[in-house]
Amino acid sequence: MTNDELYEEIKKGNFLLAGPCAIESEALVMKIAEKVKKTSEEVGFTYVFKASFDKANRTSLSSFRGPGLEEGLKILQKVKDTFELPIVTDIHEPNQAQPVSEVADILQIPAFLCRQTDLLVAAAKTDKIVNIKKAQFLDGKDMFYPAQKVKEAGNNKIMLTERGTLLGLGRLVVDFTQIVDMKEFGYPVIMDVTHSTQRPGGGAISGGNPHYAPYIAKAAKAVGVDGYFMEVHPNPKEALSDGSNMLDLESFEKLIKELK
Repeated sequence: MTNDELYEEIKKGNFLLAGPCAIESEALVMKIAEKVKKTSEEVGFTYVFKASFDKANRTSLSSFRGPGLEEGLKILQKVKDTFELPIVTDIHEPNQAQPVSEVADILQIPAFLCRQTDLLVAAAKTDKIVNIKKAQFLDGKDMFYPAQKVKEAGNNKIMLTERGTLLGLGRLVVDFTQIVDMKEFGYPVIMDVTHSTQRPGGGAISGGNPHYAPYIAKAAKAVGVDGYFMEVHPNPKEALSDGSNMLDLESFEKLIKELK
């Protein structure tokens, strides 16, 4: 499937971006990709595998970040080749866009960086799909401007992701009118159902409660979201990044079947 064909498929809705927060090991990534692909095919979701080669915005300097660009791309390429899956992964710096685009089908702009012009333009110039995550401090209507930067750089293959809004200190809430507002731009809109349960800034490691993820996903479906973003792990309590808000594989499978 070409990149243009993938985007056309995504525009139909009923798609899923899912995988672990960070690449912890090749074995773990392969296990998750195999399981999530099987479940997605059973229920009829278009599946894009997600994992980060570097989590550059961790709370603490000592936090696990991932294997880095070179090793991370090798592992993502293996997932792509073995399971014939499209790939989405984050970029944090403009110079990462081109090498990452050689493996990834979708370049993801992290929420904290969604206003970074050079990063958006570099992603756009690869001609790959660009998924822009809405910052926790932005209104959905203001996501017009990051999307417009990508469009004006010559790329109209844009996706927007809702991931919650900061309410006071350390608490995210989801205003589902944000999804309605962003859909008016004409791009596919995704609900990040796991990061939206996060409790950022709760010490050296962000907290969260994945118990709320199914409710957020179902509410997003009710207002017409096009697809879902979920971080999943065989044992979230042992995960090296974002374990407090990831779904275990059993909970993921139950949720995705309910959404279908």
